[in-house]
Amino acid sequence: MPNATTKAKERAADQLVASVEQSILDGRLAPGQPLPPEREIVETHGVSRTVVREALRVLSSRGIIETRPGFRPIVARPGYDSAVGAVSSVVTQLLGQPGGVQNLFDLRIRMEVSLVREAAAQASAQDIAKLEAALDANKAAIGVSHEFYKTDIAFHGILYDIPQNPVLPAIHRAYTEWLSHHWTKMPRSPQRNEINYQFHKDIFDSILRRDKDRSEAALRDHLDFAWKQVSATIGDAA
Repeated sequence: MPNATTKAKERAADQLVASVEQSILDGRLAPGQPLPPEREIVETHGVSRTVVREALRVLSSRGIIETRPGFRPIVARPGYDSAVGAVSSVVTQLLGQPGGVQNLFDLRIRMEVSLVREAAAQASAQDIAKLEAALDANKAAIGVSHEFYKTDIAFHGILYDIPQNPVLPAIHRAYTEWLSHHWTKMPRSPQRNEINYQFHKDIFDSILRRDKDRSEAALRDHLDFAWKQVSATIGDAA
C-alpha cells in the first residue's frame, strides 16, 4: 500500500501535470517550445525534483511533451495522443468517483469487442504475425509479472493497430495510462499470468480461424476474469 508521502507526491505530480496542460491549452506554451528548466519548475511550483520528473514522465507517456536525453522537454506538436491526453486530468477525477473505474472498463470491453471481431474478419498476414509474436512474448514472460504486464498491454495494443485508424492506438495508450494505477495494485503470480496467457491464446486462435463469434466470446471471458480481479482488489473504489 502506498504510504502518505507517496500519495502526496502523486497528488503533487498530478497537479503539476494539470498546470502544464493548462499552459499549453491557453497558449503560454506553444508546440515545439521547450519547458522551463527543471530548477525553475521546482522553484515556481514549490515541488521537489522527484515530483517534477514524475510529472514529466506522465506528460511524455500521454504524448503531450517530447523528451530526449540531454535536452529540455519540448511541447509536442498536436496529435491524437495529445488530444486524448488533454482530458486525462478530468478522467482521473472521474475514476475516483463510485463506479468510475467500472464505467471506463465497460467502455474498453465494448471497444475491444468491436476490434476483435474486425481482426477475425480482416486481419492481414502481417497483423497475424504481429499478434503471434506478441503472444509468444506474453508466454515467455509468465514467470516475471512486471514483464508479463507489459506484454499483456502489447498484445491488446495490436488489436487497436489493425484497423489502421490513428485515433485507436492513442485511445489504447490512454486506457493504459488511466487504468494502470488500479491494474498495478492487483496481486500477480505466475499462476494468474498463465490463466491470462491462455485467454490471449484463445483470442489469437479464434482470430486465426476467422471465427468472429468465438473471438468475441474469448475476449469477453478474458476481460470478465480481469474485472473480477480488479474489483476484488480495489473494492468500493471501482
